[in-house]
Amino acid sequence: MRIPLVAANWKMHKTIPEARAYLERLIELVGREPGVEVVVIPSFTSLPAATELLAGTPIGLGAQDAYPEPAGAYTGEVSVTQVADVGVRYVLCGHSERRTLFGEGDDLVGRKVQAAVVHGLAPILCVGETLAERQGGRAWEVVERQLERGIAGLDDNPRGLVIAYEPVWAIGTGVAAQPSDAQAMAARIRVWLRERFGAPGDRVRIQYGGSVNPDNARGFLSLPDVDGALVGGASLDPDAFWAIARSAHR
Repeated sequence: MRIPLVAANWKMHKTIPEARAYLERLIELVGREPGVEVVVIPSFTSLPAATELLAGTPIGLGAQDAYPEPAGAYTGEVSVTQVADVGVRYVLCGHSERRTLFGEGDDLVGRKVQAAVVHGLAPILCVGETLAERQGGRAWEVVERQLERGIAGLDDNPRGLVIAYEPVWAIGTGVAAQPSDAQAMAARIRVWLRERFGAPGDRVRIQYGGSVNPDNARGFLSLPDVDGALVGGASLDPDAFWAIARSAHR
């Protein structure tokens, strides 16, 4: 049975004192046996403080991005080795904002996924189509391409890989996809994973991301092929985020 994974992507929010206050409250809420895997993904500046506070708790830590080269003349970037050194377990690869705002292509995203696995981290590969692509009947074509190139560097062992299906038109807009849309895409991704990895493909968790909030979370998190959520804006409040995470308890 796949344990649901609910992750809080803070994006470019929270100072270090704000991060500390949030995590102290979340630790209190989650307790010792949450029944769901809870992960917090803060800004780079808050990662050391988060590592310190989360030590000994069941709450995991992730990074919002990581450059695939271990070191070099890449001003402004943070490498996979550097985030691993801080103590993160997960790393987002190919979030739609990285793809659309910063021009990250499928090949670079694939290098990030491969580098994360090589350095013992679990990549959360984000895939999803734009509204124009969906309306044009190309949703699966786009997602399949992102999957193929995203994991091109992996062998037949997915090694902790997580897939986050995030329809671009539903991110930060307040307009979530319908649960039926999410299930249809997640089921198709599941079939693809089985074809690519065989039996281990059934172990890969598939998250839904896109305007998830406490009111609609259960509708998504009760779907048979959705194994959690990648939460954006609603994750900035620890009580709201925990309400979402609790909806994933099975």
